[in-house]
Amino acid sequence: LVAFAFQIYCDFSGYSLIAKGLAKYMGYHFKMNFNHPYLSKSFKEFWTRWHISLSSWFRDYVYIPLGGNKKGKLLGIFFMYVTMVLSGFWHGPAFHFIAWGFLHAFYLMIERFTKWRRWNPQVSFLKAFKMLTVFVLVLFAWNFFRANSMHQSIQVFKNLVSFKASGDFTLLYFNALFFLGLAALIEIVYAFYIRKLALKSVYQRYHLDVVFVACCIVGHLFFRGPESEFIYFQF
Repeated sequence: LVAFAFQIYCDFSGYSLIAKGLAKYMGYHFKMNFNHPYLSKSFKEFWTRWHISLSSWFRDYVYIPLGGNKKGKLLGIFFMYVTMVLSGFWHGPAFHFIAWGFLHAFYLMIERFTKWRRWNPQVSFLKAFKMLTVFVLVLFAWNFFRANSMHQSIQVFKNLVSFKASGDFTLLYFNALFFLGLAALIEIVYAFYIRKLALKSVYQRYHLDVVFVACCIVGHLFFRGPESEFIYFQF
């Protein structure tokens, strides 16, 4: 589940960045479509960070026209369920996609009743706890999204608590782990690059940008594995 969470994020976000970069060459500027969604501390925040173009479309053309939260709390929750279930149905006319949308609507409903978002702790440990809680619950929902059927998704949940060995993950998915590590390295380097002027000057002085990109390209050529289309092409 954790591996798929990062696979689908890198796939969707990477696909969006390619489109954004190609558009930039032609003089068009597209808005950011993914903004580090797994760092969200609430589900409302998650949906303002994940697939922003699609989630904002459902908000503006489904949830708000239905009435949004202006017709009372209960109707607002009902409209939210309708919106999220339609979002699941949009990905595919199957019960497991609908279950994925329904589960996210359930999360958002619980969040409203418990006022989870208003609980804004200043302690870093508690912020990390909120982040981890949201991430784990998102993982459970991804199970329905990834499965080929409801039966398979239920079987995965059973296997989660069976504690049976299923082979060496690191050997089986070495190439995938390499790219996950590479993606994390790029994120870390870029974060320091934009915040530390000293590091930026060193990069520019010794042309480390060119070296870093060259290493990424070499790694991609040698560890790319078999070809596979973008996950998003399925929808």
